[in-house]
Amino acid sequence: MIQAIAFYLFAGVVILSAGLTISSRNPVHSVLWLILAFFNAAGLMVLCGAEFIAMLLVIVYVGAVAVLFLFVVMMLDIDFTELRAGFVRYAPLGVALAVAIAAEIVIGAGAWSAGGVELGAKAAPIAADVPNIEALGRVLYTRYLFVFEGAGLVLLVAMIGAIVLTHRERGGVKKQSIHSQINRRSKDATRNVKDVAVGQGVEL
Repeated sequence: MIQAIAFYLFAGVVILSAGLTISSRNPVHSVLWLILAFFNAAGLMVLCGAEFIAMLLVIVYVGAVAVLFLFVVMMLDIDFTELRAGFVRYAPLGVALAVAIAAEIVIGAGAWSAGGVELGAKAAPIAADVPNIEALGRVLYTRYLFVFEGAGLVLLVAMIGAIVLTHRERGGVKKQSIHSQINRRSKDATRNVKDVAVGQGVEL
């Protein structure tokens, strides 16, 4: 009984917050409603026994993506009136896209009710009594170990490339001197000054 109550509670809040996400005029409010939708979707994943996906929703989507959206929306000076001006022009495309997504949902629901395809069991057979996080760990570090390590290397190379491009020599930009920072003595870091007149400040 408690599972059914929790399911309908989480599902109702997800639907409500998703509707408010796309209907709010304030973009900051939209992102906040989106974060609420992610949290409740994570609750639904926990009810389904997919706690790993729930953890990904909270850590990746709420902790990174949604917060990034929030900071970008709050810091950038975006003219939302100008953005809304093109709504009528793109309305037919949006309606067509909504119809296509609705059709895919109907087809997917029909296929699921007809019986799912056991692709996961064929690709990586795991015993039914093994938790999904343990099963995922076994698959990643046994059958797909080299693919997993290769993806990690690709991300590492991308991170190194971003750092190299950011720290290239540019005119007019003062470069950080790590050597001088490490060799600085603690007694040279601060200086006590007495009898400073009001309003004159301190000469450095």
